[in-house]
Amino acid sequence: MICLSKLIGVKRQLKDMMDALIDIESGNGNRKILATNDELTADLSYKINQIVYRYERQILQLKAADETNRQIMTSLSHDVRTPLTTLIGYLDAVHRGVIVGKEREEYLEIARRKAHDLKDYIDILFDWFKLNSSEFALAIERVEIAELTRNILKDWIPIFEESYLDYKIEIPEKPLFTRVDMDGYARIVNNLVQNVIVHSQGGQIKIEVAEKETEIEICIEDNGIGIEKNELQHIFERLYKCDKGRSDKGSGLGLSIVRQMVEKMKGRITVQSEPHQYTVFTVFLPLIE
Repeated sequence: MICLSKLIGVKRQLKDMMDALIDIESGNGNRKILATNDELTADLSYKINQIVYRYERQILQLKAADETNRQIMTSLSHDVRTPLTTLIGYLDAVHRGVIVGKEREEYLEIARRKAHDLKDYIDILFDWFKLNSSEFALAIERVEIAELTRNILKDWIPIFEESYLDYKIEIPEKPLFTRVDMDGYARIVNNLVQNVIVHSQGGQIKIEVAEKETEIEICIEDNGIGIEKNELQHIFERLYKCDKGRSDKGSGLGLSIVRQMVEKMKGRITVQSEPHQYTVFTVFLPLIE
């Protein structure tokens, strides 16, 4: 009689499990299979609940990723279409001969700048999807960061001067070694410098590389309009754009890409700001021999 009672109990438990699995299959990921510790199916119920929990988390992550990608494509389609439409308009005017003389050169210069804006947006989009691809891998290697930073900043000097931006660059002569992806590090520095030029509305930029105990610090500081305290915690979030004051130009992905790049290189990044005074981004990378 005891064996028969246990058999009936197991059959009931299996039927409950089947009902729960059918419910889960129909889309109810919150359904759990219940069993007491003394039941024969307790271990099996626990394992199935674990599998369902992981499955439900994966579904939620995929939905979140799909929504993010949709928002990114919507945002960037607008950001790409705007400079592209303007670019076509200016070039069409020049092509038709409507614009001549000095004004023609001005139109061509505007078209050139819009073309560069378009390239920047496409580069950001490419970086974003590349970083979030399962097949993407950085080429991490031992690098002398002081000289690499100097070489990156050489290309910015003419732009600083053209923008009437006072600049101060402090990089030690002493070699400083860390492990980074060289292209990825260049993207980090370039994005942070570009962020100052586009958004800060300041007249000065200071870039410093320094050795601090077990880390290398790369600081990029400006004396622009700053960032409000309530926005600092969101500044590295994807698609986040500050509401007031700062230029609305940009995709809202640049700083998110910077943070992802830094973290993939075993580093970290912080931001400090005082509205109408300064903003400083600091990248910390491990110092190695």
